Amino acid sequence: MNDVLNDADSKMGKSVDATREEFAAIRAGRANPAMFAKITADYYGTQTPLQQLASFTSQDARTILIQPFDIGAMGNIERAIRDSDLGVNPANDGKVLRCVFPELTEERRKEFIKLARSKAEDGRVSVRNVRRTAKQSLEKMATDGEVGKDDVTGAEKRLDGITKTHTDKIDEMLKHKEAELLEV
Repeated sequence: MNDVLNDADSKMGKSVDATREEFAAIRAGRANPAMFAKITADYYGTQTPLQQLASFTSQDARTILIQPFDIGAMGNIERAIRDSDLGVNPANDGKVLRCVFPELTEERRKEFIKLARSKAEDGRVSVRNVRRTAKQSLEKMATDGEVGKDDVTGAEKRLDGITKTHTDKIDEMLKHKEAELLEV
């Protein structure tokens, strides 16, 4: 039973981490290199994450400098950024790409808040799916006679506590992200 609970705790932790990464990709007031984490570019016929093709430097609150490791990939990196949902048009000076992010409008902030809430809900659903799987494993152990009903009941209460801890973490991250997005 402890193995089932530890496994569930680990998987829920991974769901929380994945949600944290999703939040990092949502643009708040400041430009952040993590916003480019999900973008891939064609690199000699293979879709490769931008993080593996270039270094990212935050020049100021709204500007990111992108320096490709291979100058030959610059056009593909530029195209991938332009085609992404970031809403920026990179400026190419031959050595680096400069992405200047426009100020967020009130409407755009509200869209990002909706997106953050959606990502948070996806994270909570993922945590609940892990809970359901763990609960089924515990119930199977009881029906197979491996453990008693009382043990399963206690384990389910511990599982509910673990689930609540992880969903609370996601809710806390959402609250911080919303505050960050509303900050002008």
